[in-house]
Amino acid sequence: MFTGTGTALVTPFRMDGSLDEPTLRRLVERQIEAGVEFLVPCGTTGESPTLSREEHLRIVEITVEIARGKVPILGGAGGYNTAEVLALARELAGIGVDGILSVTPYYNKPTQEGLFQHYRAIAKAISLPVILYSVQGRTGVNIEPATVKRLAQIENIVGIKEASANVSQMAAILNAVPDEFIVLSGDDAITLPVISLGGRGVISVVSNEIPAEMSRLTRAALQGDFQTAREIHRRFHPLMEINFVESNPIPVKAAMAEMGLLEPAWRLPLVAPKAENRARVREVLESLDLAQRVHAANAN
Repeated sequence: MFTGTGTALVTPFRMDGSLDEPTLRRLVERQIEAGVEFLVPCGTTGESPTLSREEHLRIVEITVEIARGKVPILGGAGGYNTAEVLALARELAGIGVDGILSVTPYYNKPTQEGLFQHYRAIAKAISLPVILYSVQGRTGVNIEPATVKRLAQIENIVGIKEASANVSQMAAILNAVPDEFIVLSGDDAITLPVISLGGRGVISVVSNEIPAEMSRLTRAALQGDFQTAREIHRRFHPLMEINFVESNPIPVKAAMAEMGLLEPAWRLPLVAPKAENRARVREVLESLDLAQRVHAANAN
């Protein structure tokens, strides 16, 4: 179910900081029309730490409503309080998501045994598929391959979004888990090497901007057509890189604002990018004819 390109959806806000539901609907529709395989609302890219519980549920509800029967929804439900994560996961299950993406607890830095027990509790609390999310650069804790191997033995823990940027660790995980266990890249720029090792796709930031192109890249790689995948990757690698010139999702939302897709609005503690970085984002978009393309489509 969760293979290919899954978009880690941004959350659009109005300039007053409120949730922009009409724009969210348009963004979800754009993703589906472009051919992405699944959608991931309320993850890190969706600024989930700044959302109220009501907003979190509302965003997922809208995404499920629009996408029902078209693409699966992997709802974000992670955090450092296991009891709260269990409650949120149950609420998302009630809304109708197809699975849960759960980032490792951050700040309190659990041991590997603590991580195992945390995810085991989530899996016991719901019957939905659970995908682990390991991103040590943000959370301060890594899910080690031996722990992933243990967790993969739990029936409804079906995969991992691996964003360590450590390809050797990803290879070790792929060597340790059953063939059916889904390993997804958490970094757009290393989607191809992860797939070449046996990975099944990517949970993508850049597909917010270029959903059709990123989907084609991933599908080509999964079909063994690495020449086509490399050509697409080489063209859009500058965009993948510029998306992280500041903390995600600052640059990607700046780019989407330049493309006419949403308002340039973030919630504190995130702020607009520096002027020089905004100029760099604009330069990359112009080199790819992206700003003109979307503005022209919106005008029609």
